[in-house]
Amino acid sequence: MRALRVPGARGGGRGRRAGPAGRGEYDGLDEPALAEALTARLAAHCADRHLRLTVRDGQPHEPLSAEAAQELWRERLRLSNHGIARVERLGGNIGYLDLRLVTEAAGGGRAIAAAMELVSHTEALLIDLRRNRGGSPDGVIFWTSYLFPDGQTHLNSITSAATGLTRQYWSLAYLPGERYLDRPVYVLTSGSTFSAGEELCYNLQAQGRAVLVGETTRGGAHPTDAFPITPTLQIWVPTARSVNPVTGTNWEGTGVTPDLAVPAEQAYPVAYRAALEHVLASTGSAIVRDEAREALAELG
Repeated sequence: MRALRVPGARGGGRGRRAGPAGRGEYDGLDEPALAEALTARLAAHCADRHLRLTVRDGQPHEPLSAEAAQELWRERLRLSNHGIARVERLGGNIGYLDLRLVTEAAGGGRAIAAAMELVSHTEALLIDLRRNRGGSPDGVIFWTSYLFPDGQTHLNSITSAATGLTRQYWSLAYLPGERYLDRPVYVLTSGSTFSAGEELCYNLQAQGRAVLVGETTRGGAHPTDAFPITPTLQIWVPTARSVNPVTGTNWEGTGVTPDLAVPAEQAYPVAYRAALEHVLASTGSAIVRDEAREALAELG
């Protein structure tokens, strides 16, 4: 990408130049470096983690329509398997989901349903969100609905700053495939878990449906919209506020605090051990008990 020069700000007198641009601090930066530098300066004045500049997708210097930008996002979801990096049955009949993004329900619903089908007969579930950077509120509701029995659980509300209207998000009354009920769920977190990934954590924790294991998450709760400021750069501005019906607040600026606080790299073995101990105490299958004992021995 080409290097950019940001014009200097006007000073109070002839020849005076004020501010970082006037001092040449942004001279020679390419678009990603400039976006990062400006985001850091915004963060010094506003603590909202969603307020940031990024490089716009598409061809350089060619503005994208909202429809084209949305199609690029959907293509990214398709190419990343809708954020589902790994689905596995672990030893001891434990399900494992590694989710890097939260896909839209409309486009990724079949992928979510397929993943949940593959873990539907396990006896405990690990959901790894340590590398999850966010996504769609509708996708959060689709994923979490599998963990509730019906459409009667109020999971979240989002209030629009522009209209003042509040949209309530409830668990879904119908889902393709089986629900995952009456079995423990462990959610793995890190300091990088962000946005919609955090909402998934927060909703389940508030409802007492999962045990969170790992680190306090990054702390970005406000939905955003992107606005172009140049042909190559865009700014993401918070335009709404999440309000959990149980807590009456959200995780903005504080992050989601885990139930079991451990370094992110230890979250998997700690959660897996807890799941295996549950299986040994509850399973009626001799085969699964043997698997669980073997897996515990491998964990040390």
